Formats: sequence, C-alpha cells, structure tokens
Amino acid sequence: MIPFQQKWYYTPKMKGSYSIKYVLPALVPELSYDGLPIKEGGTASNTFLSMVNGTFEGDLEETKRQLLEYCKLNTCAMVKILEKLLQV
Repeated sequence: MIPFQQKWYYTPKMKGSYSIKYVLPALVPELSYDGLPIKEGGTASNTFLSMVNGTFEGDLEETKRQLLEYCKLNTCAMVKILEKLLQV
C-alpha cells in the first residue's frame, strides 16, 4: 500500500486510489475478484468475524471455501503487484 499511498508509483488507471481493488486491475488486469462470491475485504472480514463469534447464519463449509478462495486471490494479487513493482 505504501508505494501507492505515497505516490511513488501511480497510474491514472488506479483512479486516484491505492486500494487493491483499483491497483490490481491497473497493474495485473488478468486477475480479478469479479468471479468470486466474496469480492471485497470488508465482506470477508465481517463474514469471518461472524463465524468466530458464533453469529454466522449460512452454509459454514461453503463460506469457509469462499473465504479461502478470496484470501488465495488476495495473496496472489499482492505477490503479482510486487512483481510488477520490481520490474519498474
């Protein structure tokens, strides 16, 4: 986040944001959250919290799978963004 927040790297494709939701399509357009049931960090965090505190209502195993899928893509996205930065 720091290289983007500090404007060490910027492209107009990031639309003035340093959020991974804007940085990822600008730097690594082949990766996308669009196909995932859980698409953003706030939803992932709130869902996980409800599972931990016992207030979750839904298919526990399916939602765990969806959270892992989101986390996997998020981690891969950060690695790919770093690789792009190292090329600059």
